[in-house]
Amino acid sequence: MNRKLIDLSMDIYHGAPTFALDPKCAVIVHHTVDSMGYNMTQLSMSTHQGTHLDAPFHFLDEGKTVDELDLHRCIGEAMLVDLTHKKAGEPIIISDFGAYKDRIGEGTRLIFRTDWYKQYPHKHYFTDFPYMTLELAQWLADRKIAMIGMDIPTPNPTDFDPVHKILLGAEIVIVEALANLGDIGQEQFFFMAAPLKILGRDGSPVRAIAMVE
Repeated sequence: MNRKLIDLSMDIYHGAPTFALDPKCAVIVHHTVDSMGYNMTQLSMSTHQGTHLDAPFHFLDEGKTVDELDLHRCIGEAMLVDLTHKKAGEPIIISDFGAYKDRIGEGTRLIFRTDWYKQYPHKHYFTDFPYMTLELAQWLADRKIAMIGMDIPTPNPTDFDPVHKILLGAEIVIVEALANLGDIGQEQFFFMAAPLKILGRDGSPVRAIAMVE
């Protein structure tokens, strides 16, 4: 059966914006066909540049590193929840998932769509987005989901540490800064966001893809 591939990833390019305290993104020409007979590029950036995945070690020294993750958590059937009614700075709460609660449980790969990615690369993309509450993070942790994906740059701009620690402490993989979720067109789909196998570290850029009928 043929499936359509939908790219859910942000572009990576020289000077691509990121959070203020993160390393700057640099895409540097190292060799060219004219100079060496081949093109080669040096890439310098954070493990959390663009569309990326957080491993538990990102906030928990005792947590699993990106190379230790069970890839089933970020590859497989996923469920998309439409939250495009959420406005800038509005909390995303448990009741927003009420219609899906019977389908959210152990092993669920859950992705929510706000369309906030369209604000990139403006500065307010990193500050004014709809955000997950602590209560929602705990509710998802209690349900033992496998992964939470989102088209916002991080789950919460103010309760940054506790929301991450709740989710990552439950070994929930966090896939951040997704794009183009509106192109999927169905609630259930096959999702893949495989990280680079970076030994002993906290996260990785991913090429996130949806496969739909």
